[in-house]
Amino acid sequence: MPELIAPAVRLHAAWLEAHDEWGPGRHEDGFGLRPSDEVHSPAGFAAWVARLAGESDPTRPLDTGRVRCTYRWIVEGDRVLGGIALRHGLDDVLLRIGHIGYGIRPSARRQGLATWALGRMLGEARTLGLDRVLVVCEAGNVASARTIEHHGGVREDSRDSEPGPVRRYWIEL
Repeated sequence: MPELIAPAVRLHAAWLEAHDEWGPGRHEDGFGLRPSDEVHSPAGFAAWVARLAGESDPTRPLDTGRVRCTYRWIVEGDRVLGGIALRHGLDDVLLRIGHIGYGIRPSARRQGLATWALGRMLGEARTLGLDRVLVVCEAGNVASARTIEHHGGVREDSRDSEPGPVRRYWIEL
């Protein structure tokens, strides 16, 4: 049975396996991975996991221009199946990408994991006191659109963005 957990250093090899499955240069939504993150070495991976924990921790200061974010990995046993991130607020940049971003590794898709994980993160959003959340998906990603709509997402519009056209949905909490 899958579970959502905070990013964990102990899953380094399992995370790299999932990362490799996406393929080079592919964006993996939900993991908070930046181009500057070095995740292949144990020290680099530990530093990245520590950064993610810091962005989630309300007692730690954030870098200027950053919004608090809760990261969760979708795991089953010691296998990393995907990631999901909940941004606690929106600024001008985040209005383009939304409160919640998620990604499921290719071999774990079409099993309902994204729908399950989004439902869990919506619960966390309610706990944070959010009234509604913005969720964005690529215009051609029908599976993601269905996942969002399953949770009551109401399409606001479609827009052009850096990676290409996207659909924007609001989910009332």
